[in-house]
Amino acid sequence: MFENLQDKLEGAFKILKGQGTITEINVAETMKEIRKALLDADVNYKTAKAFTDDVKIKAIGQNVLTAISPGQLLTKIMNDELTQLMGGQVQELDIKTNPTVILIAGLNGAGKTTFSGKLANFLKTQKNKKPLLVAGDVYRPAAIDQLEILAGQVGADVYVNRESKSPVAIALEGIAYGKQNGNNVIIIDTAGRLSLDDALMNEIAEVKAACKPQEILFVVDAMTGQDAVNTAKAFNDRLDFTGVVLTKLDGDTRGGAALSIKSVVNKPIKFVGTGEKMDALDVFYPDRMASRILGMGDVISLVERAQMQFDEKEAAILQKKIHKNKFDYNDFLSQIQQIKKMGNIKDLMGMIPGVSKMMKNVEVDDNAFIGVESIIKSMTPYERENPDTINTSRRTRIAKGSGNDIAEVNKLIKQFDEMKKMMKQFSNPAAMLKMQNMMKGGAMPGGMGR
Repeated sequence: MFENLQDKLEGAFKILKGQGTITEINVAETMKEIRKALLDADVNYKTAKAFTDDVKIKAIGQNVLTAISPGQLLTKIMNDELTQLMGGQVQELDIKTNPTVILIAGLNGAGKTTFSGKLANFLKTQKNKKPLLVAGDVYRPAAIDQLEILAGQVGADVYVNRESKSPVAIALEGIAYGKQNGNNVIIIDTAGRLSLDDALMNEIAEVKAACKPQEILFVVDAMTGQDAVNTAKAFNDRLDFTGVVLTKLDGDTRGGAALSIKSVVNKPIKFVGTGEKMDALDVFYPDRMASRILGMGDVISLVERAQMQFDEKEAAILQKKIHKNKFDYNDFLSQIQQIKKMGNIKDLMGMIPGVSKMMKNVEVDDNAFIGVESIIKSMTPYERENPDTINTSRRTRIAKGSGNDIAEVNKLIKQFDEMKKMMKQFSNPAAMLKMQNMMKGGAMPGGMGR
């Protein structure tokens, strides 16, 4: 996501490298390159021009402190302006009404039904709601089946009427059912439609008029770039939706839709889809996205994802085991499984400042842990609980059982032993104090820091 844009913005900032001040000449040259980078990312031309003009005005005449360079100052200004361009503040769903009705709209293939399932999962797991999914697509029979399957996956209620061909009737029936069933959020999935198709656009306008939804979310495929923005404008003129959902933001997208859509339709991006799994849905934070675009990571989102998988009781037990040097392969396997639940590995790495640049040409396989898991699962329960008992003959058997070379088994055991030693060291307060004192003195073991 945004890799090409990151590279081009970094190149633009290099124009100011070595410069003592920001002048009209050097900032104009930088802005020219930034505008090119934005246009290459499929950002709307008027949006790109207005953005660079605003940055230029704010940058010229700024006093550059001795502690920072002109490039760093411009990065700060860019970060602030990108945040504003994408909406400034996070705009969460309005779910105060009971029940809250949410109408889902968009083009064919944008991912509306999948998003509906993800939204139900988000509301249930993170907002403590009891959502109802309403199958309002009367044109695509598979859409009803798909919604029922997704509802089963996330444990949400679903309302289906296969006999009716009236989206308005189905929506109203769904709302009535939701009220009787105690559902406090009702999500109405609708058929995909083209903005040029007056009949279908009139139809969804009728659904809106009948249901009076608190939220109308326009779902758009981020990979369609500038076309997504044009389509959003056409839909907004008819529906006056309350927010945008960008799906497939983990795909090969240039990012133009995310950067343009707010300025063109003046409606906030509320969610972004970042993968195929039902939990691959993020609330859209303009400031965090701006940081990622500029290659500065997104530590807050990384911590939040980790906290979602964090179990305090398990952590307390694990801490005691580490302190007693009892950390074993069962604990290691549990930690791997928690990391996997956090999402796409490369996406997680991109949230760490500086790592996104290092990883831009590196392919990170989401199945990277499979080999490690197969080795651990080939161990007996006794071996997992007693790592020191794994001798050469046991290693040979584990290698055969897991379909790995014995060198891979030896490598994992060595890494596990090193990690165990490190954990023991960090659990020792005296060792931690000694390390802190060494760092204050500017020295690290092995001569590092001198």
